[in-house]
Amino acid sequence: MIGEGAMDGKADEGQTGQRLVLVTGPSGAGRSTAIHALEDLGYEVIDNLPFSIIPRLLDGPPLTRPVALGIDVRNRDFSATALIELIDRLTRLPEVAPEVLYLDCRPEELLRRYGETRRRHPLTGAETPTEGIARELDLLIPIRARADILIDTSDLTPHDLKAEIGRWFGQGDSPRLGVSVHSFSYKRGVPRGLDLMFDCRFLRNPHWDERLRALDGRAPEVAAFVEADPRFAEFFDRVRGLLLMQLPAHLEEGKSHLAIGFGCTGGQHRSVAVAEKMTKALADAGWQVSKRHRELERRAGGTPGTAQGDKA
Repeated sequence: MIGEGAMDGKADEGQTGQRLVLVTGPSGAGRSTAIHALEDLGYEVIDNLPFSIIPRLLDGPPLTRPVALGIDVRNRDFSATALIELIDRLTRLPEVAPEVLYLDCRPEELLRRYGETRRRHPLTGAETPTEGIARELDLLIPIRARADILIDTSDLTPHDLKAEIGRWFGQGDSPRLGVSVHSFSYKRGVPRGLDLMFDCRFLRNPHWDERLRALDGRAPEVAAFVEADPRFAEFFDRVRGLLLMQLPAHLEEGKSHLAIGFGCTGGQHRSVAVAEKMTKALADAGWQVSKRHRELERRAGGTPGTAQGDKA
């Protein structure tokens, strides 16, 4: 069903040169999903670049990332012959390691997808999508035969396809799920885009301690105060365990980023302290983690470790 290598299976792990993935296949087979998945994996992605410009792209300054080019019948100078000639030309260049990723799909499934989206097939005018699909599949036969990696997407969801792209084109063996940890104030509203959210308002509030009020959750004194709450250890261990259980599952599902939020009343003390500690715990477990303290960023001229006024 998926992951059919054209000759030697998966792309040669020992290949040298600029890695260049040409992503093609019939319209509706999932090319856009594959392109976005490669971009999430760190590839420099360019879609529908005219064939005549591709050699100039490679003649320029050395590229620091692998490149993925989206190619389909909408390319300005597309033809099967031109694409095969381009593949042959790239293959002869010692400094380039080209791979052709062909996304295939059964005609009846392509027809179903076009029926759901009500999009017009790029090769049809007044004709039905059936005729355009048949013409395009026939046009792509010689390109399909040149594929290094062929993935049949007929029975795949977008999540399945993203996961399959990750297995074939992921760089290295480290986790590729980006995790961001946010602290915020409930008074100012929940940040947009959070996938998981935890309420820290049940923990003891450093705001009511005169020595800690002017500090924020990055200060060691504030962190120690929050962690001294008898309920903190169990709360933190349970949330950490939940996240460490979920993160691999999200990665397998093809998710590229997960945003986790910790909130308290003012977003200065408790949520910041918990977010700081959780960021370190996830990083220690091998995940790629970034952090953002929304309310601290709002303070103009605020210095690390100090808070201004709000009841956190």
